[in-house]
Amino acid sequence: MIPVNEPVIGSRERELVLACLDTGWISSDGPFVAQFEQRFAREVGRKHAIAVMNGSAALDAAVAALELSPGDEVVMPTFTIISCVTAILRAGAVPVPVDCDPVTWNATPDAIMAAVTPRTRAIMAVHIYGLPVDMDPILSFARERSIAVIEDAAEAHGLSYRGRPCGSLGDISTFSFYPNKHVTTGEGGMIVTDSDVLAGRCRSLRNLGFNPERRFVHDALGWNLRMTNLQAALGLGQLERLGESIAKKRAMGRRYRELLQDDNRLQLPAERSTGAENVYWVFGMVLNDSLPFDAREMMRRLSDRGIGTRTFFWGMHEQPVLRRMKMFETVSLPVAERLARRGFYIPSGLALTEAQMIEVAAAVKDALN
Repeated sequence: MIPVNEPVIGSRERELVLACLDTGWISSDGPFVAQFEQRFAREVGRKHAIAVMNGSAALDAAVAALELSPGDEVVMPTFTIISCVTAILRAGAVPVPVDCDPVTWNATPDAIMAAVTPRTRAIMAVHIYGLPVDMDPILSFARERSIAVIEDAAEAHGLSYRGRPCGSLGDISTFSFYPNKHVTTGEGGMIVTDSDVLAGRCRSLRNLGFNPERRFVHDALGWNLRMTNLQAALGLGQLERLGESIAKKRAMGRRYRELLQDDNRLQLPAERSTGAENVYWVFGMVLNDSLPFDAREMMRRLSDRGIGTRTFFWGMHEQPVLRRMKMFETVSLPVAERLARRGFYIPSGLALTEAQMIEVAAAVKDALN
């Protein structure tokens, strides 16, 4: 079976992890955590970076740091991972999902702005599958209304929007270092911001709300979200070759396009969007409506041929757990609903070889028939 999105761990990462082990500092108190935070902040052009244990934890802390009140609304895309909506709910706020663009698969500025009400306190913009949200109209709109912008850049390592790094755009932004990301620490996440206040709150929330002057005196009800020194050492090595990884991903995206673009039964990922070139975090595709089967059947056929696949996101407004909570019962967002049923992605990890890509493309064409 050709795996979907496996990481590559090189000699530099092994060197740094062994150096970490040699120091004896494997916990979050070790020096590699601070080094990783400083290097990552520079990479995305931010003043502060706060390392945490995973991307979901980064969202939890980032949303909590805004100190929303019960009933405050957060506009967000429906086409995303459930971590986005759970962070909003845990903060006591109300998620307001919006539909996505059928080409870029990102929420559009028009959809986001149309969903804003007098109760809106924040907008969560999530960059999807290697292309960014069109941020400038959203940022301008939000500034005029004193609405905070949370930027989820979990899938956007090395991606730029109009020449600015994704992760540098929101009032507070988050990243994931899950194994399928361009930078991995196994599990891990990062919060970045230019705000001293938000950074201070996130550091406190990450570390059980400890008072910085007196240990075991707590200023807030936080969590233990700390990243270990071992994870940070691995992340430093990964970050050093982010540019190389992005170049390879783009080359892989171009190669898949060459192999598959002549089949009009597939919608392939957009190469570009406003102010950006795709970094192909994953290589997704959507089945044409003329095909008499859905993505689940296509994925079954590919599995029979030894090809790993993953489904697209299932919209937040259709999540059973949220429907049971009496949320979004009358909401219909047709673009996301179609993508959830007809979209999937094929192997696109950095370890993938040219021969494997040719095998995957041939299997896709065969499975369509």
